[in-house]
Amino acid sequence: MPKLIRFPGVKNIYRKCTSGIYADITAGLFPKPVKIGRMSFWLLDEVEAVIDAYIAGKSQDEIRSLITQLHADRETRSVAV
Repeated sequence: MPKLIRFPGVKNIYRKCTSGIYADITAGLFPKPVKIGRMSFWLLDEVEAVIDAYIAGKSQDEIRSLITQLHADRETRSVAV
């Protein structure tokens, strides 16, 4: 089961301010949150994958491709209920 984190956890891991994170989401450089009801969550493995890509020196275009793939993969995840 994927681990979900709230925004304070994202800020702590990604080390950017609120506006910086949302700017990266808009630019396609950071994953969009998952909405559950009115609450927003991020998938920890997606956040870690993006950070790993930055550490590896990937270009912005490569990171955008990664984000697109991560969002597409969400639809194939199985959720245990």
